[in-house]
Amino acid sequence: MTEKKKRQKVTAEITAAHLTEFASDLKHPMTHEQAVAFLNNEGHAYEMWKWMMQAGEEYIKFALQKQPKFTSRPRAGDADQLRMIV
Repeated sequence: MTEKKKRQKVTAEITAAHLTEFASDLKHPMTHEQAVAFLNNEGHAYEMWKWMMQAGEEYIKFALQKQPKFTSRPRAGDADQLRMIV
């Protein structure tokens, strides 16, 4: 992921390939087909999505607490427009 790109959203995904790698790390190897079946069984994919969203929310709150509060600054062209209105 590049640091310089202006983003309006962050999308994360865990694929069956990721799942097989994680399972292998846990000494619980599975095939691609087994990984797909796991994701589609018993609501695992939806549950994983909820955990990912919760982790993202917690990270955002943590990161915002470390930073000074944002102040709204006029953009370059906004100052001229404000003067014209006043």
